[in-house]
Amino acid sequence: MRASDLSSTLTALIPTKRPVFLWGPPGVGKSSLVAQSATNLALSVCDVRAVLLDPVDLRGIPAVNGDHRAHWCQPDFLPRDGQGVLFLDELAQAPPLVQSACLQLTLDRRIGEYVLPDGWTVIAASNRQEDRAGAHRLISPLLNRFVHLDLEVSVDDWQSWALNNGITPDVRSFIRFKPGLLFQFDPQAGSRSFPTPRSWEFVSQVVSVTPDNLQLPVIAGCVGEGPAAEFIAFRRIYTQLPDPATVLSNPQGCTVPTDISVIHALTGSLVEHCRKANDPVLNACGVFAGRIPVEYATLLLRDMIAVNPRSVSQPAVATWVRQHADLFARN
Repeated sequence: MRASDLSSTLTALIPTKRPVFLWGPPGVGKSSLVAQSATNLALSVCDVRAVLLDPVDLRGIPAVNGDHRAHWCQPDFLPRDGQGVLFLDELAQAPPLVQSACLQLTLDRRIGEYVLPDGWTVIAASNRQEDRAGAHRLISPLLNRFVHLDLEVSVDDWQSWALNNGITPDVRSFIRFKPGLLFQFDPQAGSRSFPTPRSWEFVSQVVSVTPDNLQLPVIAGCVGEGPAAEFIAFRRIYTQLPDPATVLSNPQGCTVPTDISVIHALTGSLVEHCRKANDPVLNACGVFAGRIPVEYATLLLRDMIAVNPRSVSQPAVATWVRQHADLFARN
C-alpha cells in the first residue's frame, strides 16, 4: 500500500479503535505515517519502543501499602486520560515475553492494574522477518488481534512529502532524475548503508555543511558508495546552474538545456525559487514550462503549485494545465 493510501486508511481506522499493524522494510517512514495520521485527527501519540522494554516495564513493579497487599505501580509512560494513539514501534523485534505483555494490552486494553483509556487506539509497526532486521516471529494470538497493512515505497508520495518537509531541492531533483535510487535494500547484501527515504533525509541534512573533499565518504555513509557517487556528480551540475531569477527574467529568450540531468536539476531549482515568489515570477515559470519537454513541465508545474498554490491562477500556468489536462491529472 502506498504511503498516501496508508495514511488515509489509518485516518479512517483509528477512530474505530481497531488495532493496526504496519509492516515494511527499514527506513520507509512507518513511524512518520502514524504521527501524520494522528495529527490529521488532532490526536496525541504515545511512542513506546517495544524492543527496549522488559515485561515488567509494562506491568509495573509491585509495592505494598497499608492493606498488606501487593499492588502494581503503573508505568508513567503509558497514557492516563484523553485521546490518542499508543504506538508500539519495533514490536516484532521485541522478545516473546514483551510481545505477550503487549498482547494483553492490545487484547484486554489493560495490563496489571493499568487500564488503557477509552479514547486511545493501539497501532504497532515493525520490519519484516525477510528484511533480516532482527525481527522475531510474532506469537499467533498477537498477530490475530491486528489489521495488518504493508507499506510500499512510492517515489511520487515521497516527492510530495519532501516538498513540504525541508528536503533540499538538490536531493529532490536527484530522486526525480534517478527514482530507482530512492530505495534499494537487499537483506542478503549486509551493507551498512543503503538508500532509503530516511537515509536521503540524512543526506539533505548533512550535504550543505560537509566540506567538498569529504562529501563522498559522508554521503556514502548515509546511502552507500554507488548512490553517493551518482548524487555528487549530479550535484555538481546543480550547483553550476544559472540563477533561477535570471532564467525567469527572460523565460522566452533564455537558453533551454537539452541534457536530461540538467533539466531535472533546473526544474528543482526553479520550484524552490517559486516557493515565495510573486505573481509575475510564477507566471514567468509557467511561460518557461511551455518551452521544455512536456513530461518535465508537468513535474515542474505540479511541484510549483504544491509549494505555492497561487501558481495555478497565473495565466501561463492555467493555460498549460488546460492544454495538458489529461497528462497533468495522471501525474
